Amino acid sequence: MREVVLDTETTGFNPDEGHRVVEIGALELVNHMPTGQTFHVYLNPERDMPEDAARVHGLTLDFLADKPLFHEVAEEMLAFFGDAPLVIHNAAFDMKFLNAELTRMGRDPLPFDRAIDTVQMARKKYPGAPASLDALCRRFGIENAHRTLHGALLDSELLAEVYLELIGGREPGLRLAADPADAGGGAVGGLSGGIPRPYREPRPHRETDAERAAHVAFIAGLKDPIWMRDAAGAEGA
Repeated sequence: MREVVLDTETTGFNPDEGHRVVEIGALELVNHMPTGQTFHVYLNPERDMPEDAARVHGLTLDFLADKPLFHEVAEEMLAFFGDAPLVIHNAAFDMKFLNAELTRMGRDPLPFDRAIDTVQMARKKYPGAPASLDALCRRFGIENAHRTLHGALLDSELLAEVYLELIGGREPGLRLAADPADAGGGAVGGLSGGIPRPYREPRPHRETDAERAAHVAFIAGLKDPIWMRDAAGAEGA
């Protein structure tokens, strides 16, 4: 199963007010696991960059001046998307911006039902809890200290890990020991909270000569065992 995790950075909050996409980052998942295939591009927005937006993602007009326009990369982007579901954090925002850009160049918009919204997934799974990407990284123990600014590809990589957690891809507390030695004198099977078990060498499956001799001696010392009475009765009959 192929999915594409997607994020965008923009000049503002609403494309209806003339705001544009300035960065697109996406990565491919197959069976919920990253394949290493990515799509990443910075875009010239053909307009000014508000200070509030620049503080979020750090992208300036000087940096974006020589970058391609959206219509110059749209076909490559759509080819990367293919017909895969799009995993997006707050899908309404990114889908609205991408569809505004596609409509501007005369292309059909992306169907909204292709989007898997991880914000909605998180709110359903953890009602009342914060559902931002940073909050979910903290909840799941995903390292994001390097996320000092928003970045479309970086956020897609973090979102892929969050998405795996939201669909139950990793169960906390059920991690197998990375080193077999970790499980030898600690938790059973490497699980946290187990009972310590001392290591014992495996015993052979067959009895030894000494064990067989001990068994014969034990049987010989029994007085009037039931199985011997049954055998004697059978002979008399």
